[in-house]
Amino acid sequence: MMINMMNNIKIQDTFYISHGSPTLSIDETKPARQFLQSFQQKVYSNRPSSILVISGHWETSYPTVNVVDGTNDTIYDFYGYPEAMYKLNYPAPGASRLAKRVKKLLGFERVEEDRKRGLDHGAWIPLMLMYPEANIPVCQLSVQTDNDATYHYNIGKALAPLKDEGVLIVGSGAATHNLKMLRNTTSIQPWAQEFDTWLREALSNGRYEDVNNYKEKAPHATVAHPLPDHFYPLHVAMGAAGANSKAQLIHHSWGLSCLSYASYKFTTSA
Repeated sequence: MMINMMNNIKIQDTFYISHGSPTLSIDETKPARQFLQSFQQKVYSNRPSSILVISGHWETSYPTVNVVDGTNDTIYDFYGYPEAMYKLNYPAPGASRLAKRVKKLLGFERVEEDRKRGLDHGAWIPLMLMYPEANIPVCQLSVQTDNDATYHYNIGKALAPLKDEGVLIVGSGAATHNLKMLRNTTSIQPWAQEFDTWLREALSNGRYEDVNNYKEKAPHATVAHPLPDHFYPLHVAMGAAGANSKAQLIHHSWGLSCLSYASYKFTTSA
């Protein structure tokens, strides 16, 4: 049954989830998978009216929302993985009303609609683990990699009223994301460790301006993120929480020597 987007729930928290490798969908040994499976029990127990996901796997020239009236399709936007992964399905309801609300709040001269796109794996893989019932309406919002981090932070600020309407805002990406540097070893590469530590300290100390200017402030910034697609969802979640919010590291693990699964909760100050 479709859930009404408008209700009495007010949500104080926004989230940035590092979804890492697509194998998170089937690999029971991954600590990040176990973390997401415990999300409702240990991290956030209130049921949102709907979910807005900003995924690093959807890049567009202009802000775009997927407007789905029925059920979201499951997009298998990865290649060469085990066959079992292509049989997974996350048939969450679309959230067309939320999509329209996002468009209104952004107030850009140009915000586009995509009526054919479902949920990419940056959205459905974490949600499949967080909300396996697939009965909460979901809308996706794209990132614009031709723009900077502050632009995405300001998008988040514009979306902040959604929290008062029961909408859970989730940025989905990876705290470090350099696919050319992945190695099948448990030793963490120093550049990844240093960037990841800098990010944790900057967020926990409320240095959001530094995070917005990470290319100048962070060590190994362009090695950790040769492309910003998986990092900008963090800036949206951070902006939606507000400048006086408190950031908390809620999960941390590593994969393939440099892929950080660090995930954060941003709690809006009263």
